[in-house]
Amino acid sequence: MKTVVPQTLRKLARTAAMSVGVAATALGATAAHADTTLYVGAYGGSFEQMLKKDVIPGFEQANPGTKVVIVPGDSTTNLAKLQAQKGKAGMDVVFLDDGPMYQALQMGFCGKLADAPVYHDLYDIAKFKGGNAVAAGLIATGIAYNTRVFQAKGWPAPTSWQDLSDPKYKGRLVMPSIKNTYGLHGLLVESKIHGGSDSNIEPGFRAMEKIAPNVLSFDPSPGKIAELFQSDEVAIAVWGNGRVQALRQQGIPAEFVYPKEGAVALAMGMCVVDKSANEALAQKFVQMILSPQAQAILAESAGVAPSNKKTQLSMAVAARVPSPAQIDKLIRVDWDVVNAKRAEWTQRWNRQIER
Repeated sequence: MKTVVPQTLRKLARTAAMSVGVAATALGATAAHADTTLYVGAYGGSFEQMLKKDVIPGFEQANPGTKVVIVPGDSTTNLAKLQAQKGKAGMDVVFLDDGPMYQALQMGFCGKLADAPVYHDLYDIAKFKGGNAVAAGLIATGIAYNTRVFQAKGWPAPTSWQDLSDPKYKGRLVMPSIKNTYGLHGLLVESKIHGGSDSNIEPGFRAMEKIAPNVLSFDPSPGKIAELFQSDEVAIAVWGNGRVQALRQQGIPAEFVYPKEGAVALAMGMCVVDKSANEALAQKFVQMILSPQAQAILAESAGVAPSNKKTQLSMAVAARVPSPAQIDKLIRVDWDVVNAKRAEWTQRWNRQIER
């Protein structure tokens, strides 16, 4: 199937081409203090801080002479960086949401994963078609709400995707842009519950036209959303369970809801970048992330359900991530269909919804 790259991705790739070069120069001094520097493209914000604080130090200690440097960015940005660096030194490992990861696979940006015992311990849902990528963890996209605002207003907790169009939320909703996986999930699920599907998106756009008047912000930045929740400017949002946990860890009064129609599955994809200059070390990093120990850290700090079946979680942590039973009920996305249409839908979204 021909891969369609959004126009925004092409623009980001041009910007990323410059940033990759600048980053390589700027990080040269850091690299000079290590025998090997491993560059990992990962989500920014709380996820980046969790890797730096709780995961990377152990990996560096286990691999003397190694320095791990995070290249922060959302999935669209890091996919553009992969496009910009093709054939050049750059990221060695990359985390991408499942949709952009399938694009990266189609474009040949991911190398083959070396066989290792840990891959036999993964849930089937954590394995990407073709075997060149794997899910570092599993997330549910559902509804986040500000408990302080809801209590003050006397509102019952939301239970349905259809609640997003309730007029009482006018100017109090965050709906991430369709360029962001959470926003795209919102469009897809609204389509499905109104009689459409991944290949018939019309009902989704009609539903979004009704939801749009309620939207305060289409900005998917975790920092911006945290700010809006903290100031009580936003009451409700389309967001992931892990991001809601990050809000709670900051002392922000937020709760996550699995809507009655179903939450949407989001696999946090991870792969070794093709022709990485540090392939052996990159393979070890991916395998380390999939170890039960690292998986438990991701679950506790990032609200990510483990991909490794052998991971042991405390009862408190297990209650904050999608359980195996909840994962079985998550709505799955046909990324082969969606990625082929995403550029067209993005243009339409910009005209009709985010104006």
